[in-house]
Amino acid sequence: MSAPLLSRRKLLQHSLLLSGSLAATRAFADGWPALPQSDLSAVELAADEAYWRSVSAFYKKTDGIVNLEHGYWGKMALPVEQSYIELTKMVNHQLSFYARKDWYGDAKASVSAVAESLAVPAEEIALTRNATEAMHNLLFQYKGIKPGDTLMWADIDYPAFQRTMAALAEQRGATGVEITLPAQASKQQLLEVYQDKIRSTANLKLMILTHASNQHGLILPVAEIAAFAKQHGVDVICDCAQSWGLIDFTLPELNVDWAVFNLHKWIGSPVGVGALYMRKGTLDKVAPYPGETDPDNTLVNKRVHMATSNFAAFLAVPDAIRFHHKVGPAAKMARLKYLRERWVSKARNMPHIEVLGATDDASASGMGAFRLAGQTSREQINQLQKRLENEFGVFTVGRYDLSSGSCIRVTPQVFTTLQEIDALVDALASLA
Repeated sequence: MSAPLLSRRKLLQHSLLLSGSLAATRAFADGWPALPQSDLSAVELAADEAYWRSVSAFYKKTDGIVNLEHGYWGKMALPVEQSYIELTKMVNHQLSFYARKDWYGDAKASVSAVAESLAVPAEEIALTRNATEAMHNLLFQYKGIKPGDTLMWADIDYPAFQRTMAALAEQRGATGVEITLPAQASKQQLLEVYQDKIRSTANLKLMILTHASNQHGLILPVAEIAAFAKQHGVDVICDCAQSWGLIDFTLPELNVDWAVFNLHKWIGSPVGVGALYMRKGTLDKVAPYPGETDPDNTLVNKRVHMATSNFAAFLAVPDAIRFHHKVGPAAKMARLKYLRERWVSKARNMPHIEVLGATDDASASGMGAFRLAGQTSREQINQLQKRLENEFGVFTVGRYDLSSGSCIRVTPQVFTTLQEIDALVDALASLA
C-alpha cells in the first residue's frame, strides 16, 4: 500500500499553533511525562534533583557504563527521536516527489527556528551539515588574504581548524601565528593574552575565536576579544560548535560577524545538522561557493552547497530546538556547570590530579578536563582513559592538542546523575 501524500509542509501547518511538528506533538501526547513548572532561578534549579529526574525521563540511557563523553554529539530526546523517525519514513516513502516539491519551503521553518533561537534575522542563517563544513567554507572562500598577511588561532581551538588555518596561510603566502593560552586561566587573563597578541602582531587579517573549547570546555570572552579585534581591523570567525546549548547565549551578545554551529551536540538534533551565521553587510568578504552566484552579496546560503543531505535530520530541527527551550537554556547551562563543579571542587584538592581550564565561573562550562600531575603525553592519557573505563566503568575521552599537553575530557549531560559524577570522583581518588 502506498504512503499517503501528506507533505511536511502540511504537517507544519497543522501544528503551527503548537510551535512544533505534528510528529513531536504526538510524541509529547503519547504518555511522555511533562516537565514540572518551577519558580526557581536557573542556579537554584541546577540542584533540584527531582526536576532533572523528570528531564532524564525523556532520554534512554545505556546501562553498564558511566558515560561522561557527551561532547562528540548529543543524544536526541525521545520526542525528537520519534519525530525524526516519522520524518525519515515520510521522506523515504515520498522520495523525490517530496524533495522536488516541498523540501525547500519546509526547510525555511528550520532556518527560522535557528534564527529565532539565536535572536538574528533568518536571512543571516544557512543550514549546513556541521560546523566544520561552515568553517571551511568561510576560510577557503574568504577573499582578503594576500602574501604578507597574518592568520591567528589558538591551541584551544578545534585541532582540525588549527591545521586548516596553517594550510590556508601556506597556500596564500601568509604567516600563521598560534596563541598559547595558560592551562588554567580566568576571563581577565584570557582577554589580556588575546589583546596583547592582537596588538603586537603585524598585518593580522583573520582569526578564529572558539567560544567553548572542545579540549577542556574553557569559555573565551568572545564579545570583548572580537570588539578589540575589530578596532584593529581584524576579521573574526567564531567557532560555536560546542557552545550553543552548552552555554545560554544569543548571537548579538557575541558581537561577531561570522559564526559556525553544530546542532547535533547540545541542541540535540539528529546527527548531521549545523549552521552558518553571516551578519548582513559582511558577505562581500566571502565569495559564494564555487559555481554559485550572489551578485548583491545578500544570500548566506550561496556560501554553502550541501547537495543531497539528510532531509529528515534538517526537518527535525524545530522539534529539537523546541525541546531545548522546554528544558530551559539557562537551566541547562547551570545544571551542566553544577555537575562539573561537583567533581572539579574535589579533584582540585587531590595532589595527584591537575584540573585544566577555567579558574573562574565566567570561563567555565559544563565540560572539564584533568590529567595525572606530570603526565601529559598522548600515551599516558590513553592509558589513563582505558584504566578509567576498564577498572572503574567510567567512559571519557583523551584530548591531545593543548600546548600544555594531553588531558582527559569529562563531559556530562542533562541526564547525568550525581551518582555518576561521584563515581568519577571515587575513581580519581583511587588513582593516587
